[in-house]
Amino acid sequence: MQVINIKEYNEEVILHFGGEKQKINAYTLASTLVSIADAVKEANSVINPGYDVEVLVEAFGKGSFRAKVKTKYKDARNIFSKENLKAISLGVLASFIYEHTLAPDSDVKININSEEVVIEQGDKTIIIPRSTYEATKEVQKSKKFKNSISRISNSIEKDKSITSFGFTSSFEDEIPKIEIPRKGILLLSDPDDIAEPTREIEEAATLFIKRAILERSKRKWEFVWRGFKISAPVLDEHFYNDFFAHKVTIAPGDQLDVRLKIYQSKDEDTGIYSNDRYEVITVKRHIPHVTQDEAPL
Repeated sequence: MQVINIKEYNEEVILHFGGEKQKINAYTLASTLVSIADAVKEANSVINPGYDVEVLVEAFGKGSFRAKVKTKYKDARNIFSKENLKAISLGVLASFIYEHTLAPDSDVKININSEEVVIEQGDKTIIIPRSTYEATKEVQKSKKFKNSISRISNSIEKDKSITSFGFTSSFEDEIPKIEIPRKGILLLSDPDDIAEPTREIEEAATLFIKRAILERSKRKWEFVWRGFKISAPVLDEHFYNDFFAHKVTIAPGDQLDVRLKIYQSKDEDTGIYSNDRYEVITVKRHIPHVTQDEAPL
């Protein structure tokens, strides 16, 4: 079993950009690094008021494409300075991205004790120091932080050659210790969708179409489901293939029988799960709207 301790990433981390080539588009790299720096700076402002942080790029390496990033803290010398600096901003970044991309999988077990949070997922065990875990909960309330995370995702989305993104502790690691598939990192593209990760479920659903997005994208369609309005992207490539081949014609009022993925968060006070966002994973059947004039006699 592989054990990953987020503590290893508190002060420096190797960023991994997966792909066939050992090079990267300059704009993708620059915009990703700037967004990471912005996220780390915002995390630090929440965790360490009175301290400034610099985000430095020290080296580049192979293995698809890799860059070493480290933090350097300094006392801002003002009345808000604290004695106990917590040099954990990079660890918070890694923890947040992991929790919101890989941790929602159904086979995850989470154990919390006074010193650390242990996440067991398949053949991996992720150890998050309790201080980092609690700091992450505070930092993720910041809209500025989530906007920076979203920009990381959007930079990667524009570069089709990047197949994964992740973190590791050494250039010598053949496989990054935390590697997120492209589709996982794209879950962070909309800051309004970045909610507290707890669980996800799938169920069969019949959706009435209110507004369709007739292009391949993660833009959200508008549906009515069980009498409620919901928004969700349609991720089924076969459905789009049929649409562009003119096998399916979409109009408002049509219905789709689908496999719907529902992301839910748990209220800590009541223990009640509520739906945060939705994705249409598979379109099983398209049902055209039948008007009164078209109805059979």
